[in-house]
Amino acid sequence: MVSSNINALGILFPNSYDALVPELVNVRLMASIPFAGRYRLIDFILSSMTNCDINNVSVMVNNNYHSLTDHLDSGREWDLVRKNGGLHVFPPFAEKGSKPYTGRVEAVAGILNFLKDQKEKYVIMADTNIVVNFDFNAMIKAHIESGADVTIAYNEQKLPDSILSSQSNDKGYYYTLKLDNGRVTKIYVNSKETGVQNFSMNIYVAERELLIDLINTASVHGEEYFERDVLLPQLNKLNVQGYKYSGYVARINDIKSYFDENMKLLDDYNLDALFSGPPVYTKIRDDNPTRYIEGAKVQNVMAADGCVIEGEVENSVLFRGVKVAKGAKVRNCVLMQDTEIEAGAKVEYLITDKNVKITSGKDMKGTDTYPVYIGKYQIV
Repeated sequence: MVSSNINALGILFPNSYDALVPELVNVRLMASIPFAGRYRLIDFILSSMTNCDINNVSVMVNNNYHSLTDHLDSGREWDLVRKNGGLHVFPPFAEKGSKPYTGRVEAVAGILNFLKDQKEKYVIMADTNIVVNFDFNAMIKAHIESGADVTIAYNEQKLPDSILSSQSNDKGYYYTLKLDNGRVTKIYVNSKETGVQNFSMNIYVAERELLIDLINTASVHGEEYFERDVLLPQLNKLNVQGYKYSGYVARINDIKSYFDENMKLLDDYNLDALFSGPPVYTKIRDDNPTRYIEGAKVQNVMAADGCVIEGEVENSVLFRGVKVAKGAKVRNCVLMQDTEIEAGAKVEYLITDKNVKITSGKDMKGTDTYPVYIGKYQIV
């Protein structure tokens, strides 16, 4: 049965934080980075929205978005093929006056006419560098009950080392919050504070009409960032509330965190924490189940459909169609779709992009602190 939430629409920003993982976004954007064997990063936030019956979703692509549009297609896997609402992908120049954007203000300013025509009362804005199974309805309920103008989702965690050690803002802004009885009284931009922080998840709820007014005013003044340029200067005027999320959160901050967050899912506790809730949808690839050929040795492995394993695999995440030949040894690796490890090859602490081939007899080894990345279509 088709259901619809008439109260909220979603806006996703798939290019946010591309600069954090330049290796992985050379041929794609952040939202379409493969994750957990068979998914893309966008699948988690997008599935969370559709599971909450938020069926009017706009994706504000900026550049390098071919792989994402190929993955999303019409949105059928997320039940977003609809006459009213559904999935909208807005490229640069989608409307007169729109252009490639730097921050959230510029992006939303480019679709103000579209927003004015919608009927939903609330807007949810979110980035796609976070892996989470999120209950948006609970956040909207908290937003309404608090009487907030804007609600910001956050979780309590230490700031990643890659962020603390960054010497510049060229990889984007991140935000931590100071709260007083639930109200946000301070937004810190690129804080270097150690210890557990109220770390913004860059998920926001606001009334559509208020958001249009805020964005329109900010755009006229040439402002770019919603958090830094709109919310922070008006914390005394706007009622900005924090919404604490205590569920499983995986953040992709650099290539190391990408490796670590994939590997964490080899632990059943983390896997259940992420996937025990509503289902996460993704593009279907019709393929055979993973085949383990006689003589294969496998221990603590996440293997997607279409894999063929003849060699030894341990503590690794294998995406769809990975082939490990007889005599090959794979340990502590993340191997993306259609990677091939030929006979006699030995790999450890390796991240391979799609369609990589490690030829016979090669011995490649990174470390737990510095996994080696092999780019798409490379033959080693």
